[in-house]
Amino acid sequence: MTNIVALSHLDDYYFGRFVSGLVMIKQRAYSKYTKEAVLLLGQHIKHGRKKRKWSEQNLAARAGISRATLQKIEAGEMSPSIGLVFEVAALVGVPLFEEDSRALATSIELTQSKIALLPKRIKNRTTAVDDDF
Repeated sequence: MTNIVALSHLDDYYFGRFVSGLVMIKQRAYSKYTKEAVLLLGQHIKHGRKKRKWSEQNLAARAGISRATLQKIEAGEMSPSIGLVFEVAALVGVPLFEEDSRALATSIELTQSKIALLPKRIKNRTTAVDDDF
């Protein structure tokens, strides 16, 4: 019997499969672009922190996270949640989208109206194979 399970690891996400009592683990794959973008964001956050002359412990306390989590964010690791990364970026002044809250609200409304024009559900179309020879 094979059971599929998701295992959480401190540094990354892993997917595992139990086969006859053994655990086979496969690391989650990210594109090169994604890895580089996350690393760049982490470097911007680190730059913003140092520009403000804040220690890692100081910023971590302001964000309500551990110093180890902040180090993961600044190192460009994938495991911290996107909400934490965005919060830390906001604390050190790293612009993510619109700096003006009104412009951000307008962008959100515009995107929501575009989404509303699209179908609510997208089904994969499967065509019946005519294999009656």
